[in-house]
Parts: sequence; structure tokens; C-alpha cells
Amino acid sequence: MEQREFFEYLKARFEQVLEKYELKSETIVIRSKALSPLEAIGKTQRKDYPILTGKEIMLEADYKGAKGQAFTDAPAQFQGSLKEILSLGLADDSHARGLFIAAMNAVMRYLGLAEKTVHCKEQEPEECAKQAACYIKEHYGTPKIALVGYQPALLENLSKEYPLKVLDLNPENIGQLRYGVMVEHGVEDFQAVVKDWAELVLCTGSTLCNGTILNFLNLDKEVLFFGTTLAGAAELLGCKRMCFCAK
Repeated sequence: MEQREFFEYLKARFEQVLEKYELKSETIVIRSKALSPLEAIGKTQRKDYPILTGKEIMLEADYKGAKGQAFTDAPAQFQGSLKEILSLGLADDSHARGLFIAAMNAVMRYLGLAEKTVHCKEQEPEECAKQAACYIKEHYGTPKIALVGYQPALLENLSKEYPLKVLDLNPENIGQLRYGVMVEHGVEDFQAVVKDWAELVLCTGSTLCNGTILNFLNLDKEVLFFGTTLAGAAELLGCKRMCFCAK
């Protein structure tokens, strides 16, 4: 499936939800804004989360009090109807993808079709990482793990217990030793790490925003997504998602 085809499919699945609940024809206001790092994740002990280093922006949509978020590298502002959200061209516009995903997460949360759509804060990412390590042990044993996306709490906690390699696209991380693990290139080392080496893939939901999620949907091994970005899409696409401390 090509990227354009994938996003058209995702949009169609969301449109089916809106039609089922008779929301599509309504004039509904969705306000999206880019959250500051303090608003998004609070005061954390670690200072190397991507949102704190300025490499990612968190968009937040509010639909009738239900909030949905999306990590993206493309800040955007929007106020309009769901019909307008559905009209956005997603394949070639990262701004539009961020808006669509945040709005979809908010609406799916409002309808009770998705949960944990708001990022955890303060020391909760640390607790989430500890719970993730326990969850993997309980359900998968001690697999070789490919961590896709630099998430420092997950990286440090998992590397203590599992054989682990990490992929990222940020040039400031690639080739650097982080918590005892060398960060490898998300594209150049994909085959060697994800396809040839890993037994379990932990993939950031932010891959939905940049379109690289297609690389992880049809692998011949288990893929667990993490984070709030994929909350709504995971329900529509049938993806496994791990998110313990989000709201």
C-alpha cells in the first residue's frame, strides 16, 4: 500500500465513524494548538525527550471537552468543522496529518472508542517505562527488541533487561551512545535491525504523522506501538498499542 492510499483508507475509516454517529454533517468547532513542552509533558527529571529538545511539537485538539493529541514536527493551527478536517490532503502535507490525527483522537475519545489520548506528565513517563518492561516480560519473555523512535525512559529501562537496539531519524542522536546503546539510523539500518535482528518491535505512534508507519504494518513479527498519537488510528487499523500512564 502506498502512502497516499493508506491515508485515504484511514480517512475513510474515520468518516465511517462520523457517519455512524451522525457527526459528519454537523458544524463542529475543533481548536488545535501546539502545546509548550511544559503543557505537554510537565517538569521531568530527564531533559532529552524529543519534545523538550525542540524536535517535536505536540498538537492538541479539543472536541466537546475531549482532548486528542498528536506528536509532529510540523506545528499547525486550525479551527473549523469535521467536514473540513476530512477534506485535508494528508499524503503530502505533514501539517494536515497532524491536525487530522489530533482531531480524530479527540473525536474518538469523545465517542468512547479510544482511550489514553493525552500524554502523561512529570514522572509518569518513568512509571510507564517500568510498566512496559514488566508487560513485555510477562507477555513475550526476553525477546530482542527494536525500539523505533528515541524515547529515553523506555530506552534506559528496557536496555537493562533485554537485548535492545534503537532507531531514530534525528541526526543529533544517530551514531551517539545513549544509555549504553548506540542509536542507529531509522532508514539505513531498518533492514538489519527491524527485519533481520529483532524479535519484537516497539514503535512510536509518531510514525503515523510522518507516514513511516507503513514500514511496520505488515512485518512478520509482533509490533507494539506506544504513545498517544496512534490512539484513534490503532482502533481503526487494529494495531496493538502499549500506553500505561496516559490520560
